[in-house]
Amino acid sequence: MELIFYKYQGTGNDFVMIDDRQKLIDTTDLALISRLCDRRFGVGADGLILIRNHPDYDFEMIYFNADGSQSMCGNGARCAVAFAEFLRIIKVKTRFLAIDGPHEAAIKSGQIHLKMADASRVQNSGADHFLNTGSPHHIRFVENASTYPVFEEGKRIRYAEAYSPAGTNVNFVEKITGDQIFVRTYERGVEDETLSCGTGVTAAALAFAGDQPNAYIKINTLGGQLSVKFDSNPDGSFSEIWLIGPAEQVYQGKIIF
Repeated sequence: MELIFYKYQGTGNDFVMIDDRQKLIDTTDLALISRLCDRRFGVGADGLILIRNHPDYDFEMIYFNADGSQSMCGNGARCAVAFAEFLRIIKVKTRFLAIDGPHEAAIKSGQIHLKMADASRVQNSGADHFLNTGSPHHIRFVENASTYPVFEEGKRIRYAEAYSPAGTNVNFVEKITGDQIFVRTYERGVEDETLSCGTGVTAAALAFAGDQPNAYIKINTLGGQLSVKFDSNPDGSFSEIWLIGPAEQVYQGKIIF
């Protein structure tokens, strides 16, 4: 069988994208999903995204991590919006469905503005924090993120008993200025550090500036720069959360399997 695919990346977070409006992909075939994402025996990516029709939305995004597990992916969703525009499913604005519910998005000056789901208050555990932004995220503020042992410490926290059995993503955050941070992420499902994580930088921004009304935070990642803006509510929750950044098509191809 031959499969046409597209490769997209959003600040270094890369995805195999498939127009699956005809529902040709068996979403229970986890071996196929893992093979497509394998960097030696497949296309290679942090995750797989299928675009499908939905009666109530412009499209549905079905996302898989490289290991076949599922979660919300902010950078993947931004790439899905860019892909849907390429497929002429949408134009400038869209409303689509993801695993964590409906999302809005808009394309402005080459940047994808993605509205994230509302988030509850940040949970504190000593010096660390936890927040679910569509995917679970452990957040630790550090002094020198560039030299921090992200893989080793991220893996330890990801598999900690407190997060068993599902585990968590882990973010290490360094303050640069009052409105700018540097974030590195160990991503569950990829089981390694990724160049960027959309739900991760969102969680980091909320934990960093959660007491600021109408906050706008710039985030540096290894793969590029993102921005997060949001409203803080009196009860500690967050609304009007927008993840903003680029998403681009890298190439398209055909794989035989």
